[in-house]
Order: sequence, then C-alpha cells, then structure tokens
Amino acid sequence: MQKNHTKITGFFQLGIFLPIFICFFISSSLSGQSALIKGKVVDASNREPVMFANVFLSPVERGTTTDLDGNFEISGLEAGTYDLRISFVGYRTQILAELQLSSTRPLELVIELEPADTELDEVVVRASPFRRTEESPLSLRNIGVAEIKRSPGGNRDISRVIQTLPGVTAPSTFRNDLIIRGGAPNENRFYLDDIEVPNINHFATQGATGGPASIINVDFIREVDFYSGAFPANRGNALSSVFGFRLLNGRSDRLGGQMTVGATDLGISLEGPLSERTTFIASARRSYLQFLFEVLELPFLPIYNDFQLKVTHRFESGDELYFSGIGAIDNFELNLDADDTEEKQFLLDNLPVNEQWTYTNGLVYRHFRDNGSMIFVLSRNMLNNEATKYQNNTELEEDLILSYQSQEIENKFRFEHNFRSGNYRVIYGIGAEYVKYNNSTFNRIFTPAGAEDIDFLSEIDFFKYYTFGQISKTFLNGKLTTSLGMRMDGNSFSSDFSNPLKNLSPRAAISYFILPELAINAAAGIYYQLPPYTVLGYREEDRLVNKENGISFVRSSHLSLGAEYLLGERARLSVEGYYKKYDNYPLLLRNEVSLANFGGDFGVVGNEPASPDTEGRTYGIEVLLQQRLSRGFYGIAAYTLGFSEFTSPVAGSGFFPSAWDSRHIVSLTGGKQFGKNWEVGVRWRFQSGLPLTPFDDRSSLVLSWDRNGRALQDFSMINSLRSDAFNQIDIRIDKNWSFEKWSLNLYLDVQNILASSISNRELILDRPLDEDGRPIGGGQIINPMDPIAEQRYLLKEIDTGSGTPLPTIGIVVGF
Repeated sequence: MQKNHTKITGFFQLGIFLPIFICFFISSSLSGQSALIKGKVVDASNREPVMFANVFLSPVERGTTTDLDGNFEISGLEAGTYDLRISFVGYRTQILAELQLSSTRPLELVIELEPADTELDEVVVRASPFRRTEESPLSLRNIGVAEIKRSPGGNRDISRVIQTLPGVTAPSTFRNDLIIRGGAPNENRFYLDDIEVPNINHFATQGATGGPASIINVDFIREVDFYSGAFPANRGNALSSVFGFRLLNGRSDRLGGQMTVGATDLGISLEGPLSERTTFIASARRSYLQFLFEVLELPFLPIYNDFQLKVTHRFESGDELYFSGIGAIDNFELNLDADDTEEKQFLLDNLPVNEQWTYTNGLVYRHFRDNGSMIFVLSRNMLNNEATKYQNNTELEEDLILSYQSQEIENKFRFEHNFRSGNYRVIYGIGAEYVKYNNSTFNRIFTPAGAEDIDFLSEIDFFKYYTFGQISKTFLNGKLTTSLGMRMDGNSFSSDFSNPLKNLSPRAAISYFILPELAINAAAGIYYQLPPYTVLGYREEDRLVNKENGISFVRSSHLSLGAEYLLGERARLSVEGYYKKYDNYPLLLRNEVSLANFGGDFGVVGNEPASPDTEGRTYGIEVLLQQRLSRGFYGIAAYTLGFSEFTSPVAGSGFFPSAWDSRHIVSLTGGKQFGKNWEVGVRWRFQSGLPLTPFDDRSSLVLSWDRNGRALQDFSMINSLRSDAFNQIDIRIDKNWSFEKWSLNLYLDVQNILASSISNRELILDRPLDEDGRPIGGGQIINPMDPIAEQRYLLKEIDTGSGTPLPTIGIVVGF
C-alpha cells in the first residue's frame, strides 16, 4: 500500500511541476541580483559592542571592520553561500559557516565573541567553524540551515537530515523516530530558542517523540545544536539526545515573505518590522495529500496543519524580550470505500480514526549584565490526543474496540544566570513546572493472559522542580578545558520522586589540545528522565497502579571518549566511543517486556501496568569525516558500530538485543555547487538489519484477532530474528534564481532511488477473493465447529515495508 501511494504521489508532482522546472531552466540567465549581510559584533559576556573587529567574507575575499557601535555591513554581493570570519585581539576568532544570502532578504546577525585568555600572537587552538563548548567538547554537532535545506532525501526536515551523522538509526523510511546511540524514541528533548517543545512532529506518538513529518518550519531556523551526549546541566530529562534550535528574528527593513510548495503541503511565511525595535516572523502550512489520497482510493486520509510565530523586541539597553509559539492540528480519517485489496482491508481493520492537536507558547526575557546575562523563560505546552476504533468500522456501540482521549499540559518557568570571571564560565539556575494529565481509555484487547477490557478515567497533577549549576575553566592559554556540573530533579508525584537529593546528576567534561588542530576529549555523567505521563497516569480500579509499583526516574550513566583533528579550517576527522548504562527502565507487565523497545510506531506508548525493573546498555564507536562547503564542494562520511541491549524477564536472564540494535550504519553524503546557482547532492546510507520478534501462535485465535486486529508477538523470543540489511540512495538537485524583488528555488529530491525497503512483517487475514482478486467478507475460520475460545482464523504473512522511489519537486518563492 505504501509502495503505491508514494509512487503515484511522486509522479503526480512530477507531471505538474516538470514543465515549470524546464521553463525556468531556460530562463536561468535572468538571475544575478545583489545581496546584503549586516550585523553587530558584541562581547558575549556583557553584550557590549566590539569596536573595530575584523569581519571577513569568503570566498569573495571581502572584508570590513565594525564601527563604534559594533555594527558592520557588506553589500553588493551575489546571492549564494558564504563563510564569515570575525576576529579581534583578546577574543576567540569565530567562523560562521555556510551562511545563505538572498537578494530578497538581508541577512542580519548578532555575533557574540567569547573573550580569550590566549597571549597576543600565540596560537594554541585553531579557529574552526565546528561548534564546541566547554560543557560539551564532544558529542555535539552543529547543523546550519543551508545543510538542512540542501540535504539529499531530507526534504527540509531536520529529523531526516541528522541521519547523515553517526549514531543515528532509522527504524523506518516514512517516520521521524530518532534512535540516538541505541536509545528509545522517548529519550530525546527539543528546545526552540530556550523553550522546551515536547514533540516536533505531526501525528505524534504519545509517550515518545516521533511522527511522520516535522512541524518546524525550516525557514525559521538559523542553526541547530545536536547533542548525543555530554548534556549541559541546564538541559534535563533527556537520556539520548538534546536538540537546541536557534531561530531567526524577523527582518527589520520591510515586510517580506516566502511561499513553499513541497511534497505534501503548501506553506506561507511573512516577516517584517512591527516597530523600530520589534520584528515578527510567522508561518502557516496545510497538507494537500488527503485530496490526492482520496482520488487514488487509498484507505487513509491524513490531514495536517501547523503554524509558527516569533515576535522579538530589543530594548535600548540591549536586553531582549521575545514570544515564540508553535502548534499543529492533525486529523487521520479512513476512506472506507478503498477496500479492494487485502492490504487495504488490513489497514482499514487496523487503523483508528485519530484527532490530535498540540501547541507550545513561550515568553523569554534576556537581561545582559557587565559580565554575563540572565534568562527568564515562561512557557506552556499542551497535547490533546483522541482515537476511536470500531470492529469492521461499523460505528455501532457494541463494536467499539478503542475509545481514547488524553491531554498533557505543562506550565513551566526557568531561570538561568551565566557569566564569566577571568578564565571561569559559570551557569546556574532553577526551574519549576506544574503538570496536568488526564486520560479516558476504553480498549478491548487480547494479551497472553487472555481477553481483557481496559476501562478507566484518570487525572493527575503534580509539581516538578529542579536546580542546576556548571562551572568551566580553561588552562594553559586555552589548551586545556575542564567542566564540572550538577543537577537535581524532583517532583511531587510520589515519595520515590520527591527528594531531589536522591536524583543527583553529576557530569564532567575535559578537553586537551595536543596540537592546535588535535584535541582529546572525554565526558561522563549520570542523567535522569521521568517516565512518560501515560505510565504515571495509568489506573486500575481507581488506583494508580504504577505509583504503587514504585515507578521511578529512569537513570542512565554515560561515558564517552574521543579525538578530533582539524584538517584546515573547513574539515575535520573525529573518532568517538561511548557507553551508556540504563537502570529503572519501565517493565511493561502485560508482556513482561521493556518500554525501551517501543515508540517507533503510531499510537500511544506506556498506557499499561509497569514497574521499574529492566536494565539496559548501549555502546559503540563513531567515526566522522566532514568537509564544510569549500570551493563548491561539501561532504560527510560517517560510520557507526553500535549495540543496544536490554533485559527481558519473560525471555530469561541476561541482556537481549533491543528493537534498535542496528550494529552497522554507514552514511556517505556529498554535494557540488556549479555555475549559475545549480547544486547537486547525493546520499548513500547503509544499515544492517534491525531485530524482529516472532509472532505468537495465539495470533490466529478469533477472540485475539477481533480485538487486536493484528498479530501478537512472542516476547519469550524477543528480537531473536533480524530483518535484511537496508541501503538507500537519495539525490537532490537545486536551482536558484535571484530577481530584483523576488527569488525562486526549484528542487528535485528523489528519495530511495534503489527502491530499497526496511522489512515490516505482518500477518493478515487470508480472505476469500472474487474473480478480480478483491477480498470478500471477513476472515476464514479454520475450525468453526470448535468452541468459540479455540476457533482460529486462516492467516498469511506479508511484508508492508515501503520500498519505492519517492520523487519530490518543490517550489520556494521569496519576496
């Protein structure tokens, strides 16, 4: 089914947009309007302007110096990609790589230079465009917006783009579940300009962080910091990764905007000044895929909308106040007339009708002092998730299988103060959150214990509180950097959570430059994460059974060691080893299997009895060779050897491969910019097979199938099978035009040109077929004369893994 719709969608777009692409190819000589970059250079410790700083733009070899207010401007440039180098005596040289300049929008920057403790003319650490911090000298990758937009197969989605980096596993080709260093999808955290956003995907999996498509508009993004370890102390409740999105401010000169037609949706954004010191940037996007799916007679109709807004005000003192909001409205409907194949009928029998909406709003105030800054963050986020399913989709009350409605609400406050004193950098702060969660569940299921009707209402609310601090110091003129941090988390849910002293989260990092271009780095830490609210709020007979079971923080101890070698200013080679040990991971009691194996599919994770009784470990080695854009070429080569293992009591003692135990991952990405603003990129990705769990013999029982609609898994043999290895090639071609008052970008992005697929085995009803091959009626009962409890359906196995090339032609118009 997935194979058909991706193929038809791609050729549908191709047929519409190919003539447009050809016409603009013929008119390529019309481009060539000028672009502008301007900004202000300030001291990072006190926000004071840095006068007479050197600002140098390459590859055009043009430069200038800042004025008395720290301002600079370079005009008369061709639209394209540039590097900016900023230097001044007494400060660390900063290189901003791959900045995109457009003829329709001036690039406005505020550049913070860090004071240096290096003696004049002594070079002990080479300037580099690759971001590193005292707190996180390794396990940190910085991704610019140019990399996101041009990534082959990325389709302007950050969750797909990071699959080019080491340590990232892709469990499917059509979802954005992030598996970082063998951890589950619920172990990731996201921050947009210091505001935490629980999930950044449409049709989000409740209890995890994945979904099929991102809700973040890439045109808002300036850059992304991706931490796969060595988390700073001010970022908590994460075990596998932290994403820090730094967003653009709206333009200050005039009203402008952009329209985008992508693979599945249409979007528009507007930006401009609201006053002399206030700017805004806003966007809205709506899918059109549902109309195409209905015409093509596909069994499901996904409809999604998202919106984003940022308003920034700069005070005369230099302080900043900004509001940032993001939200999505998603509906998943069934097309009951699309039932002409067994695969479509299986989906119709399985998929619920789903309605979901989510938002995050936040207000951030940054106050700058003589040697540092304070930040105050006030935010609120909410998720509303509803799902309904009837047997045979009758909508009769007696056929109700699933009725689910849940809300998650968080109100948050965080204060941070960071400052420098000599060679010391200090960060400390506190935070508090008020959480409300409610859940109404009716679900007829079949488990190894037999048929069961789950029916409960639950409401919980509690407070979270935490404090953190981190101190870093450089020695030997910057060659040696050390950092020590501590965090404490607690909440009022239960006595197991309430004492923050029981959840001390120490961390340390060290980095030493053996040579100006060669550093040895290490980090260690203990991190805690609260189990999903679906676990905390589960009730039986009006009892919070998981609270009674002693559910507690999940604990993960990290150790990482690596080396990084700079190959000039725009290339690096890094090697990094890691080890992660998990304790107190929730054991899902119905099947006696760890929660760590779930979260990579649609639906809800953790809404069942659990206890803190599984352990895990992940370990591996990562190699990265990266070439930033230089002389028109860029490339990334990444290799990961990784293991992910967890205990599973039902399968026996010891550790077993988790669902994310991918072992070998290879990613090669390269691209070339040609004349007249053409660019071509290619990515090849190889991943060894993921573990699979065999089907349970009880799957064919009529009572089981009528309730579950799909096969049971035999967790006594958890992950004892493996899918075949997977490899995929993606290609992307971009062409840009710059006109006097507008710009145009056309791109062709072809995902999976080899038609490879990640295996997804399913059992379906072996239905009788008519002469045209269409399924007739329900399933065939093998033994209708036996007692009802022993009757079985005739089933057969299929592979629903998608393996079809998906061509996408996109249009981006700036004005």
